[in-house]
Amino acid sequence: MRILVVNVNTTPSITDSIGQQAASVASPGTEIIPLTPAFGAESVEGNYESYLAAIAVMETVRAYPEPFDAVIQAGYGEHGREGLQELLDVPVVDITEAAASTAQFLGRCYSVVTSLDRTVPLIEERLHSAGLSARCASVRASGLAVLDLERDETAAVDAIAEQAARAVEDDRAEVICLGCGGMSGLTERVVDRTGVPVVDGVTAAVTIAESLVRLGLSTSKVRTYAPPRPKKIVNWPPRA
Repeated sequence: MRILVVNVNTTPSITDSIGQQAASVASPGTEIIPLTPAFGAESVEGNYESYLAAIAVMETVRAYPEPFDAVIQAGYGEHGREGLQELLDVPVVDITEAAASTAQFLGRCYSVVTSLDRTVPLIEERLHSAGLSARCASVRASGLAVLDLERDETAAVDAIAEQAARAVEDDRAEVICLGCGGMSGLTERVVDRTGVPVVDGVTAAVTIAESLVRLGLSTSKVRTYAPPRPKKIVNWPPRA
């Protein structure tokens, strides 16, 4: 089984981290292929960057030359999953939805701890559109930019753990979701600080993708995610 794990930003070190975390839970015989888009922002922290990333991720997957069995979109709260589902006949798993759906097996309600406050509405909208918001106690911002997660990991863990603990105490969350692909790998340390289950969307997405492939299931093509209708696309890709 071959699974493409596509970073939504163009920072290779984050792609590497996401790929390593995905590979750590992959079953024997599952090959994890981490991909970095050829264009886009170095970090995705708003609507403009998210829509740009959606196009970049779709084009990166379309350009991949080898067969694959599933795709993971490794961006928390980002746009684009629906487009991938139209384009592909293999399962597509978004880490936002993977984390939230997994969390609901583990407790009555969950909270998401993400990066900057401006990303909170994007995550809330993604959870709502996916039908996963009813059991979401809160979405909290750690105040860290995505690239800050790499610059000072100790400070990152402290900030994330503080908001996770507040979610448990103040919002009555019973499970925490790490709300950024760049947080992949911090799970155990946040568990140590909070004492509750902590779900990383990347690893959750890998196990869900593997399960869908083994079950022989993929996206319904009846209506919502039917393939794009054949038509002329003008001036795409754009010239430099």
